Amino acid sequence: MTETDRLCERLSAKSRENFYDVYKRFEWTDRIDPDRLGMPPEITTLYGTDVWDDLSDEQKHRLGICETGNLFAGTLHGEQVLVAGLSNQLYGKKLTPEVTDYLHHFLDEENKHMVMFGLYCRKYVGRVYPAKSLPLPRALGPGEDLIGFYALAMVVEDFGDYFNIRAMRDDRCDPLVREISRVHHVDESRHLSFDRAYLTDLCEEWLPRWDDAQRKKFSDWLRGFMDVHWGTYYNPAVYKDVGLEDPYDLRLRAMKHPTQVALREKVAHKLTTFFSKIGLLIDAEDETVSD
Repeated sequence: MTETDRLCERLSAKSRENFYDVYKRFEWTDRIDPDRLGMPPEITTLYGTDVWDDLSDEQKHRLGICETGNLFAGTLHGEQVLVAGLSNQLYGKKLTPEVTDYLHHFLDEENKHMVMFGLYCRKYVGRVYPAKSLPLPRALGPGEDLIGFYALAMVVEDFGDYFNIRAMRDDRCDPLVREISRVHHVDESRHLSFDRAYLTDLCEEWLPRWDDAQRKKFSDWLRGFMDVHWGTYYNPAVYKDVGLEDPYDLRLRAMKHPTQVALREKVAHKLTTFFSKIGLLIDAEDETVSD
């Protein structure tokens, strides 16, 4: 039994211990408390910009609700891709029973996340923001389809987890937002543990068979995917729902603002360091977050 197999046994046991009914887990209020926040202001996409100080208190409150909805919608759409991919991997010839058992829990929890995120978006935002087209890796080398899949999964999960942690720890936020964020974080901490171990195994197996050109192409794709994924956080539809003018111009201005660039770099640092360590990013120490 490998270290990853033993990890999967522990993760499966923890998932069974923490099993919950998503339809009974939360108390769905009629609205987000007007005296509580939908998202910590410091992690909203307009914080630190010249627009922020011009927003009314009502607009700041609505921005937090909608940006949490946008975060949840983006994660939901990412999890749709994960559920499809994980389902296709079940009972594959190379999967051990321990990995297969944990993937069942992984799938169950991702489905629950889609339910709770969808409910929040429909109830408090009025809709689920549509999915944005994200670039998927083209198979260039052996094993690259699986490596690309789990790298994509880690970007969606790890970036989103930062915002979950900030919200769940902030007592200024509405209790429902904090609880959804907490439940998601607890599940995602297990998913990310699996992702790190399994992706490391895949890289040790397949990367020695890649030539330098394949490594560079994958590294370029992964950087590009992270940048495009960041772009989905700055959603003109959110700004329009808050009642702001020129939402597309506002998106570009917000993404270029030093406060926002610094936030993205802070959030991405741990993951880009990991990708560099296992050989998926070339010269990651020189990496910058593009606008």
